[in-house]
Amino acid sequence: MAETSIKIEGARFVLTVDPQRRIIQDGSVLIRGNRIERVGKASELAGIPADRVIDAREMVVTPGFCNCHMHISYAHAARGIFPDDLGPEYLPNVFKLQAAMTAEEEYHTSLLGITELLRYGTTCFLDPGSTKHLDACMEAYRQSGCRIIVGWHVADRPNPINLPVSSTGQAITQMERVIQDYNWSLDGRVKAWAMPFSWEFSTPELLIAAKALAERYGTGLTLHHNNSTASVQHCIELHGMRPTAYLERLGAVGPQVLLAHLLGLDQSEVEIMARTGTKGVVCPTAALKGGAGMTNTGLLPEMLDLGVAVGLGTDAGNNSNLIETMRSMYLVAVLYKDARENTSAVPAETALEMATIMGAKALGLEDEIGSIEPGKKADLVLFDTKRPEWRNLFNPVNNLVYNADGRSVHTVIVDGRVVVEGHQAQFVDEGELIRKVQELGEQLMSRTGVSFPSRWPMV
Repeated sequence: MAETSIKIEGARFVLTVDPQRRIIQDGSVLIRGNRIERVGKASELAGIPADRVIDAREMVVTPGFCNCHMHISYAHAARGIFPDDLGPEYLPNVFKLQAAMTAEEEYHTSLLGITELLRYGTTCFLDPGSTKHLDACMEAYRQSGCRIIVGWHVADRPNPINLPVSSTGQAITQMERVIQDYNWSLDGRVKAWAMPFSWEFSTPELLIAAKALAERYGTGLTLHHNNSTASVQHCIELHGMRPTAYLERLGAVGPQVLLAHLLGLDQSEVEIMARTGTKGVVCPTAALKGGAGMTNTGLLPEMLDLGVAVGLGTDAGNNSNLIETMRSMYLVAVLYKDARENTSAVPAETALEMATIMGAKALGLEDEIGSIEPGKKADLVLFDTKRPEWRNLFNPVNNLVYNADGRSVHTVIVDGRVVVEGHQAQFVDEGELIRKVQELGEQLMSRTGVSFPSRWPMV
């Protein structure tokens, strides 16, 4: 059967994020099958027929956004219940809820989270190992058409956050099984990585084995690298060095490794990441809401200056309470300008790169996605600019990063398939899904006894 073709025709601007960072005015993009075949001026592609033509006048076309750290499966069931100042009790309650979830609950909450991501322009994301009913959730991945990296977060040391503790051998076996079972699934849209939860909850043997799995299967490794002052001091007492240096000593850094959050690092650790090609992801939405001091002590500008590939994440819908990658893009573009009292810090163009091509590089997917170029996968977002927040429109990068948000996403294409059109998901009845997840969330909290009533009286 012949491949279908789509032409996105006559866009106001196409932000290619290609190596020349071209912005094509009055541009068109031709998609054949699941890949981009041509991109250029509308006049250059005018005579080329397509099975479907999308009128993109007054639209801005971008690559799909990458969310490099997003717990997809559990948050929506109990989203918004946690008080701002829950502190160290937050994660134990999160994982108590997560451990109690059924396959049906994870399927529906994952599908709702993915719907939200896609509706607001995120076409690829990494779930850092918190989905436990992967077989059930594979149907949500298939149905929605998303691009996703999965895994199974493991711990072989006791921990205070209710993570299940396995033997080292069991943890290694579990990570390998997930890679064997799910890597390259759904026509390659699903990848699977090794995912120890963190260095603190892992033995050296587990971290070394996780890196070996990533190398053996040609995949990746991610772990939470959110280091408080106490955890840094603990690492120094145990190992005589800071956490990133400890990972380097074990060989658990390098181009296949993605460190998440990146809080509590010093300059020497940034230099280790740069020297070894280790990737990173920051989650400003979660850091700010959690009072983590990201703008006081975070070293994102230093990482970028040294060429570290840093992507954007949102963490989860029950700590940051939002999962829109564009919000993280906006935040990194403004936070360090204020923190450093330097308006040159993290320009809008760099923030957009972090959400697209640099995020794709952080995920090891820069040859496939992250820019609008011939031969790459057709993951694209079309923004409707006939809206007040987009006007007036002269510099589309500035408008996109500083003015716009996901509400103006009109059409989303993943792997050549239109999954959002006219601001609506095309793969699910959103109203029915929302009703179902509300019901499941109420049942989950009832049977676990996890509840945090509103501080204001409900009458």
